[in-house]
Amino acid sequence: MIAIIKSKFNKQITNGLLFGCKQALIESKYNEDLIQIIEVPGAFEIPSIAQKLEKKDYSAIICIGAIIKGETDHYHYICDAVSNGILKVSMNSQIPIIFGIITCQNINYAIKRSSTKDLSKNKGYEVGKSALEMIKVFNENNLS
Repeated sequence: MIAIIKSKFNKQITNGLLFGCKQALIESKYNEDLIQIIEVPGAFEIPSIAQKLEKKDYSAIICIGAIIKGETDHYHYICDAVSNGILKVSMNSQIPIIFGIITCQNINYAIKRSSTKDLSKNKGYEVGKSALEMIKVFNENNLS
């Protein structure tokens, strides 16, 4: 089973990332019934949920969110906190924790990276493939 933690903030973008991620998993013959989606208010909440889910019976956890630069320094603090939080969970985890948080300078970049029309540019699709590859690496090397 794979857990996907998805931020509700910037919903248009995160919905596109989720779509791409699920497509990558399904194309790789991963059963949709084995995908659990947990929605959280924003990207900041993702690391704490990942830490709690890491102790459950998942093959991998995929973290999906979008942080878009605004007019204040808030963007930088959230980017740092989320990146460092997911890194800490990942470094202490027995399963792959996949970083699917896009950090963009503007909404146009975010839209391009979450397109449901061109999955080759969709970062959610990319992290879905990465999760499957990392599950394989963990299994082949007895890392779980």
